[in-house]
Amino acid sequence: MAKATTHSSREQPRNPNLTEAFVSEEQHGLLAGHVSDDDDDADNDDAPDDAPEHSRGHGRTRANGLVVQPGDGNEALPSSLRTPRTPRTPNRVRFDLRPTNIPPPANGDRRPPLPNDYFDVAEPDSPGSDSTSRPLLTDIEAPAVTLANSLDLADGDIHERAERERTRPKSGLSSAFMNMANSIIGAGIIGQPYAFKDAGLLAGILLLIALTVVVDWTIRLIVINSKLSGASSFQGTVEHCFGRTGLIAISVAQWAFAFGGMVAFGVIVGDSIPQVLRTIWPELSSIPVLGLLADRRAVIVVFILGISYPLSLYRDIAKLAKASTLALISMTVILVTVVVQGVLTPPENRGSFTLPLLTLNDGFFQAVGVISFAFVCQHNSLLIYGSLKTPTIDRFSTVTHYSTGISMLACMIMALAGFLTFGDKTLGNVLNNFPADNTMVTIARLCFGLNMLTTLPLEAFVCREVMFNYWFPNEPFNMNLHLIFSSTLVVSAMTLSLLTCDLGVVFELVGATSACALAYILPPLCYIKLSSRSWKTYVAMGVVAFGCAVMVISMFQAIGKVIQGGGVPAQCV
Repeated sequence: MAKATTHSSREQPRNPNLTEAFVSEEQHGLLAGHVSDDDDDADNDDAPDDAPEHSRGHGRTRANGLVVQPGDGNEALPSSLRTPRTPRTPNRVRFDLRPTNIPPPANGDRRPPLPNDYFDVAEPDSPGSDSTSRPLLTDIEAPAVTLANSLDLADGDIHERAERERTRPKSGLSSAFMNMANSIIGAGIIGQPYAFKDAGLLAGILLLIALTVVVDWTIRLIVINSKLSGASSFQGTVEHCFGRTGLIAISVAQWAFAFGGMVAFGVIVGDSIPQVLRTIWPELSSIPVLGLLADRRAVIVVFILGISYPLSLYRDIAKLAKASTLALISMTVILVTVVVQGVLTPPENRGSFTLPLLTLNDGFFQAVGVISFAFVCQHNSLLIYGSLKTPTIDRFSTVTHYSTGISMLACMIMALAGFLTFGDKTLGNVLNNFPADNTMVTIARLCFGLNMLTTLPLEAFVCREVMFNYWFPNEPFNMNLHLIFSSTLVVSAMTLSLLTCDLGVVFELVGATSACALAYILPPLCYIKLSSRSWKTYVAMGVVAFGCAVMVISMFQAIGKVIQGGGVPAQCV
């Protein structure tokens, strides 16, 4: 077996008079041991050129201060007279470079396999060996070259891609705060008054505060789990912890949440746009053909297929970035409208209150689903964390605290303004509680409806990516599949939005299933799997139990309400 013997890289002085001092110095070193006279470099180096090979460095070759010794230094002597050499440092490490287990090349490795005799080094005494030994480190590829060869260069030059990544704009704390707040304050804010009606006023206030604290923790937990697992995505972390089962669970949860959002956005379009058109154009319903735009179902079909569907065909989600600015503007307009018009609402249009509505109502678990639908942004956590100029846990925690705090304040204002105005009459879309001829409310409806038309493609993008990553991972882009998936998603979500006009039920079902899984079940489960036992793991177990209870109870309650037709009927106008 070939051995590589490592000698000191410090070369001894060539002057014989310094040899004794040099050896004495070495004996005081940490690895000093018995020094053999046979191994003295000064004696060997001073040998004449015509001396035998074993007297001139024992066949060793010097290169840049390194000593390569293929044999044991006694090659010229008969085997019976050979004596074992004593190394200058007895405790030196000798490396066996003969591989014992060479794994097969990874998928996509374009390099040719190494020859069988690549690592074979000829022993001097082995039959058929020659006097020249093979080099041990010949043609080994540098790690950087290996990495470059393993990348798919079909998408462009690797240097260009690296430069694009280096120059990719990074966000400061304020920009990251805006991104996270925008991902939280979405369509779900319109249903917060309905959540207070489900839970009761006192229970709703406490529930909103408590869920904000839990969501704040689980958002940060996703980044911690990613660091513990070494995965770069939420899906990768869950798959690392639970294998194929975890990948299925996270894929279903993300797909269901995004698809439920598409259905909810279709319902909002049907609630908002027709009333705006009828207010602007009172005679619209009596005009042939154009009169269809006064009908809720016709508006859903025309606007979703005419605006949302073409936008959903984009491959690059960055082309939809302007939708975020529109979303923040429209949410601000809606919040101000509900507060102002709630104060101006006449007494005859206001609702009444009972003791359960003011304290604790029987829809407590359903309210958890509605609030959770508004606060879930766990799928964006790692994207926002990676966008920071200095991505640290402390900086990301600061962004998360401010974002969830401001979002909770906005949801609290919306919930109190809507619920305290309409009480038991509060609808899933609180804008439907206001009169159709209210100009300020009409503007708010228009902003909300247009916002949903441009936000629906974002959810379609998420659904499509989840489907591609699950069924066709690492596959090249296929236009046919892209068109099939996009068309199926938009048409199916549009069809479901035509079948219901109760936005509150949609919020309850989606929030009770996928939102609870993304916010309260999967992040704590991964943390329990990845970390050692401590008080935090027991808190995580409690959050998981709470999420499972909410999912089961609220789902059955929401389904029962749909079957029995309980509660105040939704207004399909």
